[in-house]
Amino acid sequence: MQNPFRSERDAFRLVLLAIGYFALIGIGWKIDKWVGVGVFAVLTAAAVGWVLLRGRGEERPRQAPAPSPPNEHRILVVANETVGGAELLTELRERSGARRTVVFVVSPALNSPLRTWASDEDDARAAAGDRLAASLVAMRAAGLDATGEVGDGDPIQAIEDALRTFRPDEVVLSTHPPGRSNWLERGVVERTRERFALPVTHVVVDLEIEPTRE
Repeated sequence: MQNPFRSERDAFRLVLLAIGYFALIGIGWKIDKWVGVGVFAVLTAAAVGWVLLRGRGEERPRQAPAPSPPNEHRILVVANETVGGAELLTELRERSGARRTVVFVVSPALNSPLRTWASDEDDARAAAGDRLAASLVAMRAAGLDATGEVGDGDPIQAIEDALRTFRPDEVVLSTHPPGRSNWLERGVVERTRERFALPVTHVVVDLEIEPTRE
């Protein structure tokens, strides 16, 4: 049977949390039974949320997609605000060369944690869709065979979802420069390389110095 705890520290921490959990419920119940019920509901919801988030962050085996069709090079592009950057377009042109290349762009929907928790993602998906549409126009104008979709707000999950329908030969991740990139702060590039058995290229797009912005 697999040990559910990663270390003795994890087991000890769980014991302390359990003691605190029941102690707070007991205190609330002594004040008033409805206070106790309210404390129980809040703590239980918080515990369930923590378990779900912890499970998403656990290491998984590296995932490799099925081989792409012969005589075709496929690139999966993952970018949100930088999806229309000139640097990204230049990188895709260079990687395409003279061979037949198919590009699939995933633009994760940026959203605040509060709006995500409240399942209010309409605005985020609409904004991601607008950025995606503009970038696809630019890519097609440059001669690239490009399609795309708005993806999950978590870029790692967005890649995993895309692999179910698109079989890439490589992944190109586009971010803001260090210091202005939430993805870099969260280690998305490193996590992508660890999670997926595919070549991963990181492109930095500085929208502040580009001549035009959309």
